[in-house]
Amino acid sequence: QVQLVESGGGLVQPGDSLRLSCAASGFIVSDQTMSWHRQAPGKEREMVASITKGSGSTIYRDSVRGRFTISRDNAKNTVYLQMNNLKPEDTAMYYCRRYDNDLWGQGTQVTVSS
Repeated sequence: QVQLVESGGGLVQPGDSLRLSCAASGFIVSDQTMSWHRQAPGKEREMVASITKGSGSTIYRDSVRGRFTISRDNAKNTVYLQMNNLKPEDTAMYYCRRYDNDLWGQGTQVTVSS
C-alpha cells in the first residue's frame, strides 16, 4: 500500500525543538521529491521544505531557513523535518507530500506556546 504516515508533533514551548517523521511505504523515498507543508487555522497550506530525488538538494521557505532541516534516511525509507528554535508562528498541522501523484499524509499537529 502506497502511503505516508507522519509522527512527532506535539505541544512545545518557544525555543524548543521537535523532529517530525514521515514514514513511507509502497515506494522508495530517495526516488521521489518529497516535501513538508503546513497549514495554520484560517490560512492556506504552505510549503516549508523540500528535498529532491537522487541528489537530495533542499529548499526552504524564508521563515524557517536556518532553523529547520529536511533530511531522509534511505535505510528507514523515512523523511524527517528537524525543527529548532520553534516560534509560536510555527504552530500548524504539518503534512508530508510526495510530488509525484500529489500524495499526502494525514498530518501531525505542532503547537508552540508558552
